[in-house]
Amino acid sequence: MENNQITQAVRERYAKAVTTGEAMCCPSGYDFDELRTFIPDEVLQVSYGCGTPVGLTTVQPGETVLDIGSGGGIDCFEASRRVGPTGRVIGIDMTDEMLALARAQAPTVAKNLGYPQPNVEFRKGYADAMPVEDESVDLIISNCVINLAPDKLAVFREMYRVLRPGGRFTVSDIVADQPVPKYLIHDPVKWGDCLSGSLPIGDYWQGLRTAGFRGVHQVNAVPWRVIDGIHFFSITVAGYKCSSDSSPMEDAAHLSRYATLVGPFSQVVAEDGHQFVRGVPTAIDSRTAVLFQRECYRRHFLLTEDPCALSPDDPQWSAILPEPGPCLWKGDFAVFTGPFFEAMDDDDHVFRSGEPVEICSKTRNVLSHEGYRDGFLIFNRAGDRASVTEASCNSNGQCC
Repeated sequence: MENNQITQAVRERYAKAVTTGEAMCCPSGYDFDELRTFIPDEVLQVSYGCGTPVGLTTVQPGETVLDIGSGGGIDCFEASRRVGPTGRVIGIDMTDEMLALARAQAPTVAKNLGYPQPNVEFRKGYADAMPVEDESVDLIISNCVINLAPDKLAVFREMYRVLRPGGRFTVSDIVADQPVPKYLIHDPVKWGDCLSGSLPIGDYWQGLRTAGFRGVHQVNAVPWRVIDGIHFFSITVAGYKCSSDSSPMEDAAHLSRYATLVGPFSQVVAEDGHQFVRGVPTAIDSRTAVLFQRECYRRHFLLTEDPCALSPDDPQWSAILPEPGPCLWKGDFAVFTGPFFEAMDDDDHVFRSGEPVEICSKTRNVLSHEGYRDGFLIFNRAGDRASVTEASCNSNGQCC
């Protein structure tokens, strides 16, 4: 299918859903009882997605929020409540029927929130060519929309363009554990089901980084469907556009000139290629110091003005070792989705961003511990087919 054919098929299906009420994508977990207190049912009935806009919990009054693929407006209206009357919300969508619905309900939402006038604007446009000014947005959200865009790299570039330095995104989307085959890519129905356009996890992460984002990491993830051995996941991912050299945000980070990895990884390679070894202080520049203030990094590092080495007996040192005994291979795989390009555990297993790695039962138990589990997506490819046998551990790091 050509890109314009894909776009047309998706637009027609979502336009039809306004009147038919067809369920799209997968359950999103909204608290409809709360939202119903200020959002009309007409909007709630056509709310589709694969996650919740968790990034809205970080919004400060007065900020500007952009929703890519705003649909009937549910996420925009929730953003409107959180940014307050001095804030601004922009929703973009390519479907006239969705835009008409959202625009019609905006005055009602503003009245319910006690605002003198709506602070939400809905614009017609496409995710890969957004009608939004450069560096004008503090937060980008999107709910199960980017996978519908034929050119996702263009979407990522547009996201980077419209974000202010120091801005952030939190988007929910559908990804796959491997490339989607041609027979699904050329199936127009599967495009509307949020399947055919799903990128492999590694390609999604790499696309965001290529666009310029840093700190790309998983916020949460749930399995969705398995089709012909392809695992699809509903995943929420966040990341940041680094501050410029002149940003006042950097003033608060000037005192942090060294970063010491505390664990639980034994070493990591950051997105800029710098390696950090647990316990060893490493000099960082001001931009990295600002970035490492984010929660996805801060829990892994000790940030100091002067070099501060750690030893294994230091209470800040974090290491999670596997239990003794044989390995069991049950068909489990792990995908590293943390904010680093590469990470290593204490058994010298190397996890590269977005690449599925087969793991044994002992490694799965290690990765389930706090400190690890938020940075991995774990799934099983064998199911009942695995005939589990014990395996002796090797000393070469290939088996824990």
